[in-house]
Amino acid sequence: MDSSGLLEAFLALRAGLLRYLAMQGASPDEAEDILQETSLKLSGGTFLNIDQPRAYLYRMVHNLFVLHRRSAGRTARRDEAWVGAHTGDPPEIDETPSAETTLIAREYLAILQETVDALPERTKFIFRRFRLDGVPQREIAAELAISLSAVEKHLTRAYEAIAAKRQKLDGAAGGSRHLKSKEGRS
Repeated sequence: MDSSGLLEAFLALRAGLLRYLAMQGASPDEAEDILQETSLKLSGGTFLNIDQPRAYLYRMVHNLFVLHRRSAGRTARRDEAWVGAHTGDPPEIDETPSAETTLIAREYLAILQETVDALPERTKFIFRRFRLDGVPQREIAAELAISLSAVEKHLTRAYEAIAAKRQKLDGAAGGSRHLKSKEGRS
């Protein structure tokens, strides 16, 4: 069968080839593109000694479909890599803290726990109710039958103790965070 006979067979089988591509998962536009490419190859090429044109055309369409999908996959990967390289956003970021960061956080938590445990009982109770339980200061004052300003003073003492401990730790870990010492500041 020559190329014109193969083109005639293609035109007769076009509807069946379209259904075949749809069953393979091709979108309607993708199937039309593949059939268009097939007809261009058939009209431009020289084909000799094709005994089974139907089988040949189905195989040709299948191969073009596979080639089209591979090309689309490469294009998608290339585009994704380009976007990742030009937006500055890496495709995946592992937000799990490092082992060192986890260890430091645990140490700070243990030190904070020791600092809070060293507070007077009432100050410790008020701090935990406010910071951990989320109870408003007014409710704590009513619970303990004390004034709102007394609750604020207890919280201030707790914050000062924590800040002093943190400043002590920061000083031991590498000196002051400020460029000048307190004496040198104006």
